[in-house]
Amino acid sequence: MAKRNWKTYRPTSLQDAIEACVEYARERHQMTVDRIADEMGLASKWTLYKYIESASIPARLIRPFECACRCTFITQHLAVSTRKLLIDMPTGRKANPADIHAVQDACTRAVGALLNFAAGKAQAADTLAFVNDAIERLARERAEVERHTQPELNLS
Repeated sequence: MAKRNWKTYRPTSLQDAIEACVEYARERHQMTVDRIADEMGLASKWTLYKYIESASIPARLIRPFECACRCTFITQHLAVSTRKLLIDMPTGRKANPADIHAVQDACTRAVGALLNFAAGKAQAADTLAFVNDAIERLARERAEVERHTQPELNLS
């Protein structure tokens, strides 16, 4: 099975977002559900298994869960499901060629998806995912350009 491209992955439901967080933590950080539950401060791993199975994680545990998994798929899904765009906070850094290429690639994929949708060859959900990805990447680069005169210190 091929590895998922996590940079372009967009969850389609809350259940999908929760499962993607667990899979991301397992694939990228070799974390088990037991370890995720431990980092969240839950008394029992079975509580987390119940949340995953029923897709009913309490709102107060979303941030601890995402911090433990080191990804934000639930937050992304919640934003997209309310028709909001979500971009990373700009740091004011200069774009490198790889960033510009990623924006170009996202725009090309979005236009291709729109053409396929207009021809009846693509689903609306898939088309929206490509368009949202392109818009988010463009918005992020726009914000970086706006903040270029006030860059943040790179402390990481």
